Amino acid sequence: MVGPILGAIGARSGKPNLYACADSNLSRLETNDMQVILAQPRGFCAGVVRAIEIVERALERHRAPVYVRHEIVHNKAVVDGLRAKGAVFVETLDAVPARALTIFSAHGVAREVEADAGARDLQVLDATCPLVAKVHIQGRQYAAAGRVVILIGHAGHPEVEGTMGQIDGRVLLVQDEREAEALDLAPSTPLAYVTQTTLSVDDTRGVIKALQRRFSDIVGPDVRDICYATQNRQRAVRELCRQVDVLLVVGAANSSNSNRLREIGAESGIPSYLLADGGELDPDWVAGARAVGITAGASAPEAMVAHVIDALRALAPVEVSAMDGIEEHVEFKLPAALAGGQNQRTT
Repeated sequence: MVGPILGAIGARSGKPNLYACADSNLSRLETNDMQVILAQPRGFCAGVVRAIEIVERALERHRAPVYVRHEIVHNKAVVDGLRAKGAVFVETLDAVPARALTIFSAHGVAREVEADAGARDLQVLDATCPLVAKVHIQGRQYAAAGRVVILIGHAGHPEVEGTMGQIDGRVLLVQDEREAEALDLAPSTPLAYVTQTTLSVDDTRGVIKALQRRFSDIVGPDVRDICYATQNRQRAVRELCRQVDVLLVVGAANSSNSNRLREIGAESGIPSYLLADGGELDPDWVAGARAVGITAGASAPEAMVAHVIDALRALAPVEVSAMDGIEEHVEFKLPAALAGGQNQRTT
């Protein structure tokens, strides 16, 4: 099922009919129009699709309001659309009435939050991304084996706060190689590392190598456990940057993975800009550009990509094509309470 919000903003990327695009290489050679090349893959990942659908189904099956702790995903268009349908977004459970239906965001929460929900007798639907939940399980297993757990991630990010609060035992946050080198631990300390899911293999490689140089007893998950969506989108951007003069990343300012896509563009030597939609496009960014690349963070709806293309069309004739890339077909199951027919809540 794809609910109204997902249907309106496009649950899957790579829909050329949204842009009336000519997507052959020959067309790019034969026109003087501004070339817009779309990364593949881009936009929504399976965890985001699942989280949004959980809120949509909850709103369909239960009377509003439905409370959501933190933004369900980091995207204003998605949050505003759900808010208009009756979702109430809160930062703490203190703002939720006792026994109310409450949804945890895709970023996950600490065990303390789960306990608070239980104490308030809240009806909880957990929209934590299954890949985030997998990190929680790995961290707990490492801690139970007597290892100090190193979490590679960004301080203050809700996923990091949730993960640190899910692991019993000592958990240390490391953000970069410098912090890895500065850890005040004996070289023989039994360690394990886990990572924030919005970081890719490339993002974490340097930190992991620094840890392995310093510590003799260290383990961590296989690289296959890194979030597929993060890795795929970053690889696509690196390839896209070989073909364009400017990179536009569609995503929210508070989206970790969207910011990282912009950083990768800049590291590739391409002027790179993050924007939520076409209304934030600065014409100076694309002045004189022959080819403009567009990608979108994992929580950015495809409709916002189309909106940016419309903004470019207002500046000059545009020819749109999509680069070759990975087609993602990952789907995550909904919570059992929403997967089948459920009676509506009564009050």
